[in-house]
Amino acid sequence: MTFSRFFIGRNGIFPKKQNETKNKLLKTKCFNNLLNGCSLEGCFGKVPVDRTNLLNPENEHWVLVAAILLPPIKLIESIERIESMKKVAIITGGASGIGRATVLRFLRDGMQVAIWDVQTERGQALEAECREQGLSARFFQVNTADYAAVQAAAGQTVEAFGQIDILINNAGITRDATLKKMTPEQWDQVIGVNLTGVFNCTKAVYPYLEARGWGRIITAASVVGLYGNFGQTNYAATKAGVIGMTKVWAREFGRKGITANAVAPGFIRTEMVDALPDNVVQMMQDKAPAGRLGTVEEVAAVYAFLASDEAAFINGATISVDGGLTL
Repeated sequence: MTFSRFFIGRNGIFPKKQNETKNKLLKTKCFNNLLNGCSLEGCFGKVPVDRTNLLNPENEHWVLVAAILLPPIKLIESIERIESMKKVAIITGGASGIGRATVLRFLRDGMQVAIWDVQTERGQALEAECREQGLSARFFQVNTADYAAVQAAAGQTVEAFGQIDILINNAGITRDATLKKMTPEQWDQVIGVNLTGVFNCTKAVYPYLEARGWGRIITAASVVGLYGNFGQTNYAATKAGVIGMTKVWAREFGRKGITANAVAPGFIRTEMVDALPDNVVQMMQDKAPAGRLGTVEEVAAVYAFLASDEAAFINGATISVDGGLTL
């Protein structure tokens, strides 16, 4: 066995010596799934080491960590996972569809997640589901079109998790109609959530990212924002708008260590799509060179990549996830 000592303190986990095992600061408030399978041996005084003790912020003792000869690459991957556990992501519209898939993906990647949505019942059910699995998620009932509510939710998120690192502007609605039939109310509703809501969330969260000197702002656009679509004047306007806002934020925030990018999904299999007639769904599939609809998990995977350290040099981009629809 290879042994290394780490100090478990209120501010994180620190190697006893800089030259032991991994010359890296292991700061995290969550020690769940330590090293993806390393066995733990040792004690806090006479208290056996277990997950409960490790998660107790009052513990300030030495703990002996025994790693059973993991391959170096596995050990490094495990340490990076511990690093990711520090990150806190807000996912708007997180109670269903692409948002829900993104919540589950980020939690699986070891992050802590604030679920923002207007769907209280679904949001609470998702939080309960996550907590049953030992995952760190919390639901906040938020109408993103209401700036005061968004500001309050940002403060509550920081109070609950201690920080904010990532904002996924995923919430969105549709009120489709041709221009001739579209009402001012339909226009205002979509603009309020899809455009003003993105402004509200980003403005409220940005100060927390700036204070940390690191952040990711990722916004749901759409292929409709790039190429338009019949009967979606309001929706196309909002999605083209957030693409433009993303480019501006990339310029404004880049030197602060914060990137801003957009994701433009094509036809994705969601509950709304599943409710459409079969012939309409088939027509949507036929339009994409991939010959199928995308999945919510595929969009969530792109969000996850853009939120990662590996995507640090991607800024101001709009990434299409459409199976080649826009070729």
